[in-house]
Amino acid sequence: MISSGAISPPLTIPPLENGDKLTRAEFERRYEAMPEVKKAELIEGMVYMASPVRAKNHGKPHSRIMTWLGTYEVATPGVETLDNTTVRLDADNEPQPDALLRIEKGGQSRICDDDYVEGAPELIVEIAASTASLDLHEKMKVYRRNGVQEYLVWRVYDRQFDWFRLNAGEYIQVEPNADGVICSQVFPGLWLDKAALLAGNLAKVLEILQQGLASQSHQDFVQRLAND
Repeated sequence: MISSGAISPPLTIPPLENGDKLTRAEFERRYEAMPEVKKAELIEGMVYMASPVRAKNHGKPHSRIMTWLGTYEVATPGVETLDNTTVRLDADNEPQPDALLRIEKGGQSRICDDDYVEGAPELIVEIAASTASLDLHEKMKVYRRNGVQEYLVWRVYDRQFDWFRLNAGEYIQVEPNADGVICSQVFPGLWLDKAALLAGNLAKVLEILQQGLASQSHQDFVQRLAND
């Protein structure tokens, strides 16, 4: 006879598993019940669980992106950089992008009472080390459909950096100008030396960013944010 003490009690909240098909509400319920899980996403109603994060192929690129965006935020009152934050986009999609940049007042997104982002941030960055297929296909479709204005994907293994801008409901790839610099259309002064970033030359990346921050278009943007 098996004693009742040897029988495990039924789980009240099932754990998240890769490939689960869930509503957003059920996804949040299970995610919140698993504080040991650091990253899980709901993309088109399916759960994706992140692999362990490697230092050079994810951690270092992520750090460089956050330094770049954080420097822009410091010089641009009224915008906000967030790191690895859950975003409620629609009923079937709750991604957790590696980085995002949003306009705090009068922008497309807001911070809910329970401290999640709701709505599409103006700019999202994904570090695609082992998730290039997801980031460039399913996620890209979701971000496009929900109106993310600029979508940046660093394909670490391919040594490529893609910058997409939403135009008439479609993403078009933005190429560097004659100086090798990509300039944001949504965030004036957010300039990126693509070659320097891929080469690991963060000092050069920040030098070019400072040039963008000194531009008249950035000064005008800061003034407009202050007046909103």
